[in-house]
Amino acid sequence: MWSDNETNRDFLNFRFIADIAAEMIAQADGRPLSMGVSGSWGVGKSSMMKLLAESLKQRSDEKFLFVEFNAWLYQGYDDTRAALMEIIARAILERAKSDKGAVAETVEKAKGLLKRVNWFRVASTGITTAASLAMGLPPVGLIGDGIAAVKNLTDGSINQADIDSASKVVKGTVSGAKGLYEEKPAPEPETPPQAIHDFRKELHETLESLDITLVVLIDDLDRCLPPTAISTLEAMRLFLFLERTAFIIAADDKMIRQAVRSHFKNVDIDEDLVTNYFDKLIQVPIRVPALGTQDVRAYLMMLFIENSALERDEKDEIRTHVCKQLGETWTGKRVDRAFVASLIKNCPPELASKLDLADRIAPILTTSSKIAGNPRLIKRFLNTLSLRMTIARSQNVGVDETALAKMLLFERCGSGKAYTELLSAINESGDGKASFLAPLETAVSKDPNSVNLDGEWNNDFVREWLGLQPPLADIDLRGVAFVSREHMPIITAADRLSSEGAEILEALNKLSTGMSNALADKLKPLPVSEVAIITDRLLAKARSANQWGTPPILFGLLTIAHLDGEHRQLIARFMQGIPSAQITASLIPLLADKQWAKPILSVWAGASGVSDPVKKAIASASKRKDK
Repeated sequence: MWSDNETNRDFLNFRFIADIAAEMIAQADGRPLSMGVSGSWGVGKSSMMKLLAESLKQRSDEKFLFVEFNAWLYQGYDDTRAALMEIIARAILERAKSDKGAVAETVEKAKGLLKRVNWFRVASTGITTAASLAMGLPPVGLIGDGIAAVKNLTDGSINQADIDSASKVVKGTVSGAKGLYEEKPAPEPETPPQAIHDFRKELHETLESLDITLVVLIDDLDRCLPPTAISTLEAMRLFLFLERTAFIIAADDKMIRQAVRSHFKNVDIDEDLVTNYFDKLIQVPIRVPALGTQDVRAYLMMLFIENSALERDEKDEIRTHVCKQLGETWTGKRVDRAFVASLIKNCPPELASKLDLADRIAPILTTSSKIAGNPRLIKRFLNTLSLRMTIARSQNVGVDETALAKMLLFERCGSGKAYTELLSAINESGDGKASFLAPLETAVSKDPNSVNLDGEWNNDFVREWLGLQPPLADIDLRGVAFVSREHMPIITAADRLSSEGAEILEALNKLSTGMSNALADKLKPLPVSEVAIITDRLLAKARSANQWGTPPILFGLLTIAHLDGEHRQLIARFMQGIPSAQITASLIPLLADKQWAKPILSVWAGASGVSDPVKKAIASASKRKDK
């Protein structure tokens, strides 16, 4: 299995981008800098941030103080602005305490930063939120003095007296709030603007005294609800463009734009404001590159290699060569199975088969709109594949991994209705084969554009999927359906038969020398629905016959056709549709005495594709009957 978490192991040659960004921060030499790592969900923004931080640490671990902030973790539990301030203040205090060269005054300044956070927390959250947070309960409001305190905090004229009043209400009402307010804060300025100014001033002085640059990594902003996302961006204004600070924000810019629209929902704003809101906070925009087929193929192969039994040093060496090759694909170089296999000494057979699989499915994982080369979705695809193979092994179910992977691709990327039809065909067939795929797979192998598909099957994904190896029409897919049954239960035709019907179906399948009157008699008392199921099962098996002389399945069909009913018409239509080239003369005597078969023989007698021996056999049978 593959972890869905960010990683500092570069499989996609992203490190060169991270190195460039890290160099920009290093060269800024304390000047304020803000970077935005953008891209859609799952493309690798968090991993890019990890690589950037690692690259920066390699330059000078002592020169930078790294703070990681995940706004999503605090959503619903704390005021985002206060949480960001507290994490930064605590990190600076820990650095000051651990710095042997730091003077006592610097440590006290760092402690002062942390004390100021409580003042901001009270001022920004309002008394009801502060009280409820202290109790671990949703904010439900207070009465009496609490209402007055809240009004004073929110009427736009907040001063120190208002904050002291709010603090007293919380102390008197919520004993659990004691830890939040028990420390007497340092003397505070009269207004929030002055408090913000002093906080920034003390922060800068502390960073300068410690001779470090604060590097704040803000991640998962696009997972937050709009108010939290906006609060985090607003909180950054306290620190942005402050000497000795660098902010790196990872977010899907589409989600940020949506959050801005939501924030200004009662204001008539144009798209320029929506777009510029995030851009104005970001000095250096970095977009995670979209992955092409070469990248996806390399990524798949490296994931398989990472999970293999190869030694760590060999894995790292392979990864280095793959990333180097990816950087030169613009010159025509390829990262494919042949290249990667050439990097592995004595490649284990199991890994070799995995590389083959990666080589085949990379193009469709790149172009399919449901995956579109997204690294996180690729990992989930492989994890599902691995899980189902584990289920198969634990249940002793024979499953071809490449066939399972192909079916999983259809499940993930194809139409839900078409996938249900495919599973139904497997369930209903007697041998677990989706035989209807045979002509489609054959046609696609010759000319994909010439294949005529209907309804939910008519799209480019299906055409490309049909051309993937292996062809599925001749593979028993019952094991695949079994391990994939979270989407559709396995209900075969036999499961809907009574015990008598199931026994008759089994006996009909075993006939090999002629029709059985005894079985025909047993069919008579069965409900019409069960006879229809038995007929469908036999016809499904009959469709796999490629020569019609006296195949064993014929005798089961003749036995059912002995009874009058709709099932006889189904069998007659099937017989009439047998390709002319598959009909042999030995079949004719078995049909000649059947009244329902007369129209069939008449059609064959006049068909241009039917062989002369067959036509002679039909003519001979007709003469005998006339006599």
